[in-house]
Amino acid sequence: MATSVSVGENHGTHESSGTGQLIRVILADTQAIFRAGLRKIFALEDDIRVVGQAETLPQTQSAVTKFSADVLIFESALAPNPVEAVTELLRQAPQLKIVVVTPGSDEQLTLDLFRRGAHGILSREVEPEILVDCLRKVAAGEPWLENQAIHWVMDAFRGHNLRPSGARPKVQLTPKETLIVSCVTQGMKNKEIAVRVGTTEQVVKNYLRKVYDKLGVADRLELALYCLSHHVVDGVKPPPIPAAVPQPGNEVNASAASAGAGTAASSPGGPSNSDASRTIPPQKLS
Repeated sequence: MATSVSVGENHGTHESSGTGQLIRVILADTQAIFRAGLRKIFALEDDIRVVGQAETLPQTQSAVTKFSADVLIFESALAPNPVEAVTELLRQAPQLKIVVVTPGSDEQLTLDLFRRGAHGILSREVEPEILVDCLRKVAAGEPWLENQAIHWVMDAFRGHNLRPSGARPKVQLTPKETLIVSCVTQGMKNKEIAVRVGTTEQVVKNYLRKVYDKLGVADRLELALYCLSHHVVDGVKPPPIPAAVPQPGNEVNASAASAGAGTAASSPGGPSNSDASRTIPPQKLS
């Protein structure tokens, strides 16, 4: 008998006792025994929590909007067309990362899922420790493919580039775009790229969207493969990490403290530094 969308037994407020960030997972699989097995595996990990479960496609669509999750483990058999299902799920929850579990190795399905935005693709026979590693990598923003799938993606990419007709024209990237792309090819995340080029994560995302459109690629891995294959960033070194990166809000507090100290020092007969520090309340950022 079908069950409704359910909350995992670990749902709630949890703090990871490890060094990594807590990874919230939705399990979507037709087999209850498989979901139960995954829950037992994840229960042993301090940084992984199951927050929801589903056993049909409609339940999965409901779960991704109902629960706040980082990763969806999605069985391809849940949908008659898993590629379209992944597209729709990402439309519903763009921030969600999807790991698709397939019944076995399937080259065309793997390529189609990857092109449509699946962040990880695994066969159902995957070892538990590999699955856990996959979750952590995907949650950190890295794509995950098994060795055979990587060869398929590389071969498909090379074949696309060697086609005489319909080949993508060579385009010119701006200096800023080139710097950002060079960071991507080094495996950096948007946050680190923003620090290195002196901007914000949102600006980096905007630049990457423009680069994707220019080069006709769909994601970071395809961008990196394209740039390496076409020598787009040859000789370009990613900018170094700044010596000191001020924490958000520190500059506000520092300027307020400096202004307070200057006022106290310049006022004839004004309070001493110790008095000023007591009379000027600290800035509170909401």
